[in-house]
Amino acid sequence: MPSADLPSTDQPPPGRYAEAQAAAARDPEAFWLDAARAVDWTRAPTCAFDAGAGVYGRWFPDASLNACWNAVDRHVAGGRADQVAIRYDSPVTGTKRSISYAELLGAVTALAAVLAGLGVGRGDRVILYMPMVPEALFGMLACTRLGAVHSVVFGGFAANELAVRIEDAAPKVVLAASCGIEPNRVVAYKPLLDAAIAASKHKPDACLILQRPQGPARLVAGRDHDWAGAVAAAAGATVECVPVAATDPLYILYTSGTTGKPKGVVRDTGGYLVALAWSMTNLYGVAPGETYFCASDIGWVVGHSYIVYAPLLHGCTTVLYEGKPVGTPDPGALWRVVAETGAVCLFTAPTALRAIKKEDPTGACVAGHDLARFRTLFLAGERADPDSVAWAERVLGRPVIDHWWQTETGWAIAGNPVGLGLLPVKRGSACVPMPGYDVQVLDEGGRPVTAGTMGTLAIRLPLPPGCLPTLWGSDERMRASYLAAYPGWYDTSDAGIRDADGYVTVLGRTDDIINVAGHRLSTGGMEAVLAAHPDVAECAVIGIRDALKGEAPCGFVVLKAQVLRDPAEIERELVAKVRDEIGPVAAFKLALTVARLPKTRSGKILRATMKRIADHEPWTMPATIDDAGVLDEIGESLKARGIGVS
Repeated sequence: MPSADLPSTDQPPPGRYAEAQAAAARDPEAFWLDAARAVDWTRAPTCAFDAGAGVYGRWFPDASLNACWNAVDRHVAGGRADQVAIRYDSPVTGTKRSISYAELLGAVTALAAVLAGLGVGRGDRVILYMPMVPEALFGMLACTRLGAVHSVVFGGFAANELAVRIEDAAPKVVLAASCGIEPNRVVAYKPLLDAAIAASKHKPDACLILQRPQGPARLVAGRDHDWAGAVAAAAGATVECVPVAATDPLYILYTSGTTGKPKGVVRDTGGYLVALAWSMTNLYGVAPGETYFCASDIGWVVGHSYIVYAPLLHGCTTVLYEGKPVGTPDPGALWRVVAETGAVCLFTAPTALRAIKKEDPTGACVAGHDLARFRTLFLAGERADPDSVAWAERVLGRPVIDHWWQTETGWAIAGNPVGLGLLPVKRGSACVPMPGYDVQVLDEGGRPVTAGTMGTLAIRLPLPPGCLPTLWGSDERMRASYLAAYPGWYDTSDAGIRDADGYVTVLGRTDDIINVAGHRLSTGGMEAVLAAHPDVAECAVIGIRDALKGEAPCGFVVLKAQVLRDPAEIERELVAKVRDEIGPVAAFKLALTVARLPKTRSGKILRATMKRIADHEPWTMPATIDDAGVLDEIGESLKARGIGVS
């Protein structure tokens, strides 16, 4: 699949950030056609954007390509056959494995042959229900090779949540493992899959099951097939890459925490690859051949973009890590992997950083690991509190870059463009909008506000390449969910500010803005104050119902592991600290020390559920929760203070 010629443009290669941002705003057609040169096309785009197509327009409407070719085949053909494509590191199983680009091509092609034999073709859907193993990446790429659409569901999701995704996506085949492995337990996936299929109105034609020795599963006759046996039989098969339209879907990714019918975010193929290719060079500052370590999970958008597609598209070595930031076996786990793989950057979540800081507040576990090649730590998933950023800067001696994006956008909305020249770091801020994103802060009437004023963060339409064009099966739901509140804008549902330098600071979801006696206050601002206390490892602030003031803030704090002081004394200090730094208007009078905070498996704190418990409202167990027992602990802590009790 050789690359077709692209039309020439007068747009010079992007330079420093200001030049790139100005160029993208001045002539987006030329800017993104130039960026598209990093991708191989079977039919090159002559038009970057069609404003009349789809919900708000479509990128590269006349082009075609194949994502698997771009991520695998072209590197084998171009001289990277022997380079390591994937470094698999699994402390939970004691396994390490290096897979070259040539070996990756063989594995993906064999699996594509198996899928084709099961009837999978262009446009068909395939669901993956997998742990962090190389076969999961083989499955994603095999789907794209055939022009099929994959949808990864986080391994271990509850059966009912998996069922609604099966029903919505209507997959022809499900790829699953027999089990997943946590530090202290084995999670049987197959019984959950069986229950989900039984509950779903849609029944897949077949399931391909990867049997793991830690927990093999019973296969259902006539439906289930053994992964290893099927792939072995297909070894050496030839399966060509199927070209698809640039506007065709590459994958569907369901947003976490959905209730009822889930929202399936659609990712188109051409715009996504162009945006990812631009980001690897210009945002992350990573060169082909270098090692990129994203400590996420393929069940989340970060894993899709920066474990799988972007590093492989760019000709990098990607790290696939089956473990935790702490407990496998210690808080130095990520630094060990960085050192052993020679990773030049690490991308993880702020919650992982806080977990490491809690267990290793002095950074002792960094010592002894050779981080000579390591250049940058990137954080995303939720706001990185300034204290944790400062801690990481101190113990690592490297730039720590917070950036902001969403499942819907697929890549960063705002960040510090390392590849274009590092901008001054403002702790607590996600830095500046990436080219193509016109980010403004709007008031409740949809009008842009002055610098430094809090409001809703919104992006002027059209969204740049890589962002969702629609929701699976429902353009109307796309409009209602994201475009209706502020006509002409994409509503991020995040609240924040832009300062006089254009830096974006995300203060939390718009429903995390609380109203205290008529004053709109950010819980994120209060969390920053709490997190700066020397004894606090992590924290969350919610607004709870108050008969007098409407809402009153309540802070939950987790103390660092070595803290031996009286928690009640620390709580009093925290109340005084918020009063001193934010003012009496915050009416912050309640801080609770807890052993841990409830989180999703991607690390986001379940503030909305905590609020419902505190307000004594009905609540359901979130499907994405990492440990359901934490919510019971939160409820008991609240009841001990007379909160959340009818």
